[in-house]
Amino acid sequence: MAIDPQTFSNRLSALSQSQFQSSLPNIKHGVEREALRVNPNGGLATSMHGDALGAPLTHESITTDFSESLMEFITPPEKQARVTLAQLADIHKFVYDNIGEERLWPMSMPCFVNKETSIPIARYGSSNVAKMKEVYRKGLHNRYGSMMQVIAGVHFNFSLPDEFWQAWCDLNEVENTVEQRSAYHFDLIRNFRRLSWLIPYLYGASPALCQSFLAGKEQKFPFEKLGVGTLYLPYATSLRMSDLGYTNSEQSSLNICYNDLGSYVKSVRAAINTPSEQYGAFPSGENGQWEQLNDNVLQIENELYSPIRPKQVAKSLEKPSDALEDRGVSYIEVRALDVNPFSPLGIEENQFYFLDVFLLYCLLDESPKFEQKAYEESEANLNKVVLEGRKPGLNLLRDKQEISLADWAEDLFGDLKQVALILDSANGNEKYSASVEKEFLKVKDPSQTPSARWLNTLIENNIDNSRIGLELALEYKKYASGLDYLHISEEDFKQQARESIANREQIEKSDTLDFADFIERYFAK
Repeated sequence: MAIDPQTFSNRLSALSQSQFQSSLPNIKHGVEREALRVNPNGGLATSMHGDALGAPLTHESITTDFSESLMEFITPPEKQARVTLAQLADIHKFVYDNIGEERLWPMSMPCFVNKETSIPIARYGSSNVAKMKEVYRKGLHNRYGSMMQVIAGVHFNFSLPDEFWQAWCDLNEVENTVEQRSAYHFDLIRNFRRLSWLIPYLYGASPALCQSFLAGKEQKFPFEKLGVGTLYLPYATSLRMSDLGYTNSEQSSLNICYNDLGSYVKSVRAAINTPSEQYGAFPSGENGQWEQLNDNVLQIENELYSPIRPKQVAKSLEKPSDALEDRGVSYIEVRALDVNPFSPLGIEENQFYFLDVFLLYCLLDESPKFEQKAYEESEANLNKVVLEGRKPGLNLLRDKQEISLADWAEDLFGDLKQVALILDSANGNEKYSASVEKEFLKVKDPSQTPSARWLNTLIENNIDNSRIGLELALEYKKYASGLDYLHISEEDFKQQARESIANREQIEKSDTLDFADFIERYFAK
C-alpha cells in the first residue's frame, strides 16, 4: 500500500523499502575533466593536439574543448567511484606519456597567457561537422573572448537506474513513462538550482587568478594583489563561476524555464532562434565568411551556461533539445565543480559519495515550480557565494527571508545525513555518511574549504597562483606517469587513437554538401 509521498520525510522513509535498497547501488556516474596543457615554464602550450592522442572529433575518451590547449577527458557511466577514478587515472597516464615535457594545469583558472590571440582554437579536421565545431568556437571567441573559454571545470554525470524509477513511480502511484521520469528529473534540477550555492562553497577552489586573465579588460571587483601578479578576493570561493568566467549578458533575459521538459525545450529553442543586435556585426556565412554559426543569442544549445543540465545521449548531428524531446531526460550533468587542485585527477572519491547524497536529496525534497522571483533568488545566492562565500556572517535569501549561510547549511546537512544513512544501508558501507560529515566540517570551519586552503597558502607565503600551479603540475605528472594501467591498457589507448583517426577520415570522405548547405540543413531540422 502506497504511503503519502508528498513530504520529504515520507519519501525518505520509503527508500528503506527493498525495491529502493536494491536499486540504489546501481546509480551510475561519469566524469568529464578539463585541463589546460602548459609548458614547463607555466605558459600556455600552443602545440597541436598530437596524433598519438587520436582525433578529438571522434575519440571516445580524449578530446579537446574550446582550444587545442584545453583537453577534456571523458569516462563512461560506472557504478563504482573507484572504477571511474581508475579509468580517469589511466587516461591521465596515457596523455602525460604522450605530451613530452608539457604538463596539465591543476586548477580551473588559466595559467599565464600572454595574449588572447595566443590561444589556439581547437581544430577537428576538414569535414563539415569539424568546420561547424570550429566556427562555433570562433563565435565564442568573438562574443566573449578566448580567455573566458580556457577556464577549466569538472562535469559530474549522474543517473538513477531504471529499477529506481519504477519503484519511484509505484510509490507515487503514476505510470512509469518517459514524460513522468523527465518531470522528476526537473524536480531534482529545480532543487539543485535552489541549493547550488552549496557546491562552490564546498568545492570552489578558484579564489585567485593570474592578472594576465584580466589584461585589457574592465572589471568591477575589488581585487587585492599578492606575489608578482596574482589577484584575489578575500572570501571568494569560485571565480570560475562568477561574472569573470562564463557570462553572457544577453542570456540573462532568456528566462530559461526549468519547470518541465516542454517549457525547457521551448525556451532553449527560442534562444537559438532569437537574433541578437550585439552579435550581428560578426559574419555568419555572408560572402563565405564564417566568424560564428549565426547571429542569434545562442549559436547552438551548448552555449547556454548553467550549473546543471538535463541530458539525453544525442545521436550524430542531433540537437540536444531534440534528443530530450524525443527520448526524455536520462541523466543529469552537474557543471558547477571547479577542478580540485588537491587531486592529481581534478576530483576525489569523497566528492562522488557526497554528490550522490546531495542529488538524491534534491529529488526527495519537495520542489515547487519556479516563479521568476524564486529563480532570481537562487541566482543571487549563487553569485553571492562564489564571490564572498566564506565571509563571516554572510546572509542568503531563502523563500524571500534572510538566513545566514551557516544556519541554512546546518539545516540542510541535517537532512543530508538522513539521506546518507539510506545510501549506506543500500551499499553496505558508511562512505556516504562519512562524506557528509567531512563536508560539514567545512561549514563549521570555513578555513577547511578548498578555496580557503588555497588562498591561505598563497598569502602566508606571498607567492603567486602560478608558482603553486606549476609545482603541482610537475608533481602530478610524475605521479600519473608512475601509475600502472588498471582498466584501459596502453595498447587499448593506441588502438582507440588509430580508430578515431580512421573514423574522422571516413566522415571527411562521406561529406557531399558544401558547408553553407550543411549548416542550413542542420538548423532547418
